[in-house]
Amino acid sequence: MKFSFAKLLQAPSIILLLLWMIVPLSMTLYFSFMRYNLLYPERTGFDGLLNYNFFLTDPALYDSIVNSLTLVGSIIVISVVFGLSIALLLQNAFRGRGIIRVMLISPFFIMPTVNALLWKNMFMNPVYGLFAFISGIFGWPVIDWMADFPLLSIIIMLSWQWTPFALLIFMTSLQSMDKEQVEAAEIEGAGFWSKFYYLTLPHLSRAIAVVVMIQAIFHLSIFAEIFVTTGGGPGYMSTNTTFLIFSQALLQFDVGVASAGGVFAIVVANIIAFFLIKTVAKGMAK
Repeated sequence: MKFSFAKLLQAPSIILLLLWMIVPLSMTLYFSFMRYNLLYPERTGFDGLLNYNFFLTDPALYDSIVNSLTLVGSIIVISVVFGLSIALLLQNAFRGRGIIRVMLISPFFIMPTVNALLWKNMFMNPVYGLFAFISGIFGWPVIDWMADFPLLSIIIMLSWQWTPFALLIFMTSLQSMDKEQVEAAEIEGAGFWSKFYYLTLPHLSRAIAVVVMIQAIFHLSIFAEIFVTTGGGPGYMSTNTTFLIFSQALLQFDVGVASAGGVFAIVVANIIAFFLIKTVAKGMAK
């Protein structure tokens, strides 16, 4: 009786969650087969697979996929390497370690838009940014980061924000590491790299897998940083699939093609998430 009553209490939230997911997905799927442009709302009708054909043959699609993979791969590598390195440094006790931990983790809690504007105006602005000021001191040519290196600029600002996430996971995982094994290895004369390769890295394998999985899923939908900094440009140099879908919907006003792109992105994201979750589950089972 208790079991049935508990299920009854859970039913409203489960139904609401299903509606929250199914209604937008159904509408996206519906409009992906329809001719619907906001500039010509009277011209509607069934379009078949023409929206999908238009989106998949768009010259910008290839560039957006490459940019998306570059963003995801670069940010994951940078955040894992730096996060792991800093976590290992913070293992040793020293005065002020707690304060430093909080300061290192704090960038993760900054909103994406604020993070993007911070880097765009305070650091990378070619007129009054910090990097321009440093370049002026040493007589180096000033770099317009958003125009000359748009994708690298986004990678830098996102790596700065997501490295604390990896750091937090790694620090938590290192706290559960068997100290007796480490002490035994030191007695046997093992150096830093031997302990890292044979003890630390195997112990952190699950944590690394979790960080990679979560970041890969989140970074496939990067939008705010691109929107407020480069606007996907110059050209398509910093356009990812998410921003390409946005440009189809709100810049070209083609809801049908944008919906087809949304379905394409959902399928790709679910395939990637499936393999990542399967890989992590195998690691957890060991």
